Amino acid sequence: MAYSYEPHYFEDFEAGQEFESVGRTVTESDFVMHSALSGDWTELHTNKEYAEDGPFDGRIAHGPMTFVQATGFVYRTGIVERTAYAFLGMNYMDLPNPVYIGDTLSLEITVSETKDIDREDSAIVVLDTEMTNQDNTVVFQGDMKFLIKRRE
Repeated sequence: MAYSYEPHYFEDFEAGQEFESVGRTVTESDFVMHSALSGDWTELHTNKEYAEDGPFDGRIAHGPMTFVQATGFVYRTGIVERTAYAFLGMNYMDLPNPVYIGDTLSLEITVSETKDIDREDSAIVVLDTEMTNQDNTVVFQGDMKFLIKRRE
């Protein structure tokens, strides 16, 4: 399967269409940058000694950091490059398993809906997403709604 795609306009998307992202390994720097940006320095994410005695046997990624990784993978595919006017939200999001430093993540994307709206310049595309680690363990699932530019 290809990992880099051309930008897609609303008319290019159709239900059932699938895309796959490249992989990326989560680093210590990712944890530190997310903590610095968000202000969330919770010890479960930032204190190795504390987290090793916790329920996950080590530090885990912040939930919002996992979500941000998933949205980043959507953009890295190229399908919404210069065609996404807005991220409109999600109907559901699940984080069934933790992400650890050293995990290599990738995202599978399936177009679940294209929705015409009362706008001449854009319409809605809903992408079902599933992010897994190197062991094919699901760490994120959710649908992402985008306002996508129409062809001129």
